[in-house]
Amino acid sequence: MLQENIPPDRATFTTLLRHFSALPNPSDAAATLHCQIIKLGQASDRFLLTGLLNLYSKVGCLNAAEQLFVEMPERDVIANNAMIAAMSSHGRIIDARRLFESMPEKSSASWNSMITCYCKQHDVCAAREIFDRNPIKDVVSWNAMIDGYCKMGQLGMARELFDRMGLAKNSVTWNTMISECLHHREFGMALSMFQVMQVENVRPTEVTMVSLLSACAHLGALSMGRWLHAYIRNHRLKIDVVLGNALIDMYFKCGSIEAALQVFHGMSMKNVFCWNSVIAGLGMNGYGEQAIEIFLEMDRRGGIKPDGVTFVGLLSGCSHSGLVSEGKKYFYQMLGVYGIQPKIEHYGCMIDLLGRAGFLEEALNLIETMPIQPNSVVWGSLLRACRIHKDAKLSEWVMQRLIELDPDDGANYVFLSNVYASSKRWDDVERCRQIMIERGVRKVPGCSSIEVNNMIHEFVVGDTSHPQFEQINSFLVEIERELRKLGSVVATAQRLCQLIAIFKFMYHFLSGLNQTRK
Repeated sequence: MLQENIPPDRATFTTLLRHFSALPNPSDAAATLHCQIIKLGQASDRFLLTGLLNLYSKVGCLNAAEQLFVEMPERDVIANNAMIAAMSSHGRIIDARRLFESMPEKSSASWNSMITCYCKQHDVCAAREIFDRNPIKDVVSWNAMIDGYCKMGQLGMARELFDRMGLAKNSVTWNTMISECLHHREFGMALSMFQVMQVENVRPTEVTMVSLLSACAHLGALSMGRWLHAYIRNHRLKIDVVLGNALIDMYFKCGSIEAALQVFHGMSMKNVFCWNSVIAGLGMNGYGEQAIEIFLEMDRRGGIKPDGVTFVGLLSGCSHSGLVSEGKKYFYQMLGVYGIQPKIEHYGCMIDLLGRAGFLEEALNLIETMPIQPNSVVWGSLLRACRIHKDAKLSEWVMQRLIELDPDDGANYVFLSNVYASSKRWDDVERCRQIMIERGVRKVPGCSSIEVNNMIHEFVVGDTSHPQFEQINSFLVEIERELRKLGSVVATAQRLCQLIAIFKFMYHFLSGLNQTRK
């Protein structure tokens, strides 16, 4: 244009300002464009100067942005907002606040820039002070403040503002709160918030559904997960690789293998994450051979290459299915065939595979020859194998390694105590428990959940807050009494089978109570 003497106009410069930040040397390009704006007589155009100020900020030239701002013949609220945003993005929060307070006129964007600025600096107290002063709060103001509280882990404060918003919430508000519930493992709260969305006639987005499916996966809430899948179909939400992957993960974690595979095979586009989810899902549900078949199919297609996560799922599947030779084969193929350097998690899978199969010495030898420093997860896998195979001597030795790495993990002491108990070494059991007391070590209490008639019931060890606790507890006592009559002994090796039986009884018991209430 310049060579043919066609003078650029305001629209030309506006387009260039939007795209110059993507050039290889954006700071030089910004300076060149600035020169052209001056040369062609556009230096008094506040709109272009504000765009140039934004461009300088994007490419990291804050000094140039400040100089331009000072030299602007007139500065309106838009230019002031652009400068506040530029200072905020570069951590100059004191300067941004000084400019903000000096502004004779403030728009909603002015207030929101300062709120966002303080939230990014993790200063939610200052952000809240600006928020409370803001006379023109819009949905962006509320969302910025809620997001700031969420990122600081103050879910209660975020929920308080969320409830005060009333019907002003948009999909961003809901998605922020639901995703934060997941972050804090408040899965039941995430699902209950979705129910409120339904009452308020707020249509969820694909992002909402991904979060809700993740909550169902963690809770094992299969009925709710199926309902969400039906909702996705009925409202024709796009099942892309992200949402499809969330559905696959939910179905596998809830034990619905066929439904997970149906979703997978029905997807028109699949990326490596989808293949990895299927391989890992089949493996953790005990379908190791099918996981290998999927891996081979993925390998045959050639378009998608396996990565480190693929092999974690594959090796874990081999471990859960007792496929020792296959696990060894794929572990050694990682580097030799696929060029993937095994990491600590892959060694952990191999230790688990060998340990479960009873090859404790081979597992120990692999740990000692690892090119990576073994962590507590690797040693923990070997300790669990010692417990399964009742090797108390090796357990003690492994326990010493674990205590050196993580002396405050109560689970390690409990594992060793259970190994002693399985060998009827009661003095050692008591000694192990005494060490925990002396060191003030506590095991994180276990938590289980069960879905009955679309209602999630959570049970935490030592918690008596469930409204039907007395009835459930008396029923469990009766179950244990009946198990003892049948010759069951409360030993660690049999505890899992007992818990499965108890959960089945609990399911029918809670279902009966719900029917009676209805």
